[in-house]
Amino acid sequence: MMKITQTIIVEGKYDKIKLESVADANIITTDGFRIYNNTQKRALIKSLAEKTGIIILTDSDSAGRRIRNFIKSCAGGAKIINAYIPRIAGKEKRKNIPSKENILGVEGTEKDLLTDVLKRFAVVENIENNKNNEREAEKITKQDFYADGLSGGKDSAKKREYLCDVLNIPYMQSNSLLECVNILSDYENYKKIVGEYKKI
Repeated sequence: MMKITQTIIVEGKYDKIKLESVADANIITTDGFRIYNNTQKRALIKSLAEKTGIIILTDSDSAGRRIRNFIKSCAGGAKIINAYIPRIAGKEKRKNIPSKENILGVEGTEKDLLTDVLKRFAVVENIENNKNNEREAEKITKQDFYADGLSGGKDSAKKREYLCDVLNIPYMQSNSLLECVNILSDYENYKKIVGEYKKI
């Protein structure tokens, strides 16, 4: 299992599931072409490109190339690495028919091949030797957001805006913000920021 410092951008949830089987990384999906109309997801990707750097790993078909180019335009001149899977003829197991171009996407690529691709492009740390020495990072959850008034309350929008300002990211709704905060901040720092808001 590889621990990768950059955020990886893939097209769909099955791509994400496949990558999670070979890498410990922050993985964001574009939800296919829906990224075109999702301003918050685009803002999130831009922020992550600036903070952690991103690896774009879309399918090697024409649709994947279009999405890749769109993400690059969203991220501007930030830290972008383009990683590519080879064009291999075939069909994903869960699908009844092959794709239009009859090639495998990220989800259909063998784990060993994905590992080789990521090793070439990613900043990788072997976590097997460290896992007994490091405590698993505590994740910020939807329950934390609710308890701290960042969702479900009359002042939730103001509190999210404050958190975004402190982290220097665009304003986001709770789900997108939660995803971003878990990448850009640890639990202790998050609680410190929330505590500072309560003093205002």
